[in-house]
Amino acid sequence: MDRPITTLFMLMSVDGKISTGATDELDVDKDLPKIAGVSEGLHQYYEIEQTTDLWTLNSGRVQAKIGVNTKEMPNKTPVSFAVIDNDHLNEHGIKYLCALSKKLVLITTNAKHPAFNVEETDLHIILQEVSSLEDALIKLRSGYGCERITIQTGGTLNSLFLRKKLLDHVDIVVAPVLIGGKDTSTLIDGRSLLSESELSKLGVLKLRECVVLENSYLRLRYDVIH
Repeated sequence: MDRPITTLFMLMSVDGKISTGATDELDVDKDLPKIAGVSEGLHQYYEIEQTTDLWTLNSGRVQAKIGVNTKEMPNKTPVSFAVIDNDHLNEHGIKYLCALSKKLVLITTNAKHPAFNVEETDLHIILQEVSSLEDALIKLRSGYGCERITIQTGGTLNSLFLRKKLLDHVDIVVAPVLIGGKDTSTLIDGRSLLSESELSKLGVLKLRECVVLENSYLRLRYDVIH
């Protein structure tokens, strides 16, 4: 394989939502700790997250949503970040992620992205004329030694990984809550299939492990068959 092995790792509600609502002000990381019956077991997701790959792929929108554009600088971690972004991160956000990461690889089609104004030794930029997840993954492996990577993006980007057959494993922590809302982001969003001829774009899974966690949480681990 000329790209890294990928694992989609997410926290979702029982009805598949990865946010608590349809605006960026609503977010599971901020909101679930406030909810009795959900907050008690939430720590398990973050503990599992600490055991995932030493490379993680996020979107600039997700990073902006959790406040990297304004947060105080963090401590360095051993994790390298690949971030897909065209216009959500500012210079402070890029510097924050550089401070946090062993390596930061920004993937963008924006030749005027603020990252080009940042001089950090651990910052690398993949500038694409046309956005290509497959090409980005290939370059992450060949250029930066990324062998395995955890995908933690929003529903729209997750759907692109799915449709392009770029997911190898799925690792989901299910929180005991129903969120609802047709406009609330789910694990896989993006364009719906329109005909039977597109059924090959589904992601067929084989269950590898089902773990009943504390406080009514579940962990579901799958291999993507095709």
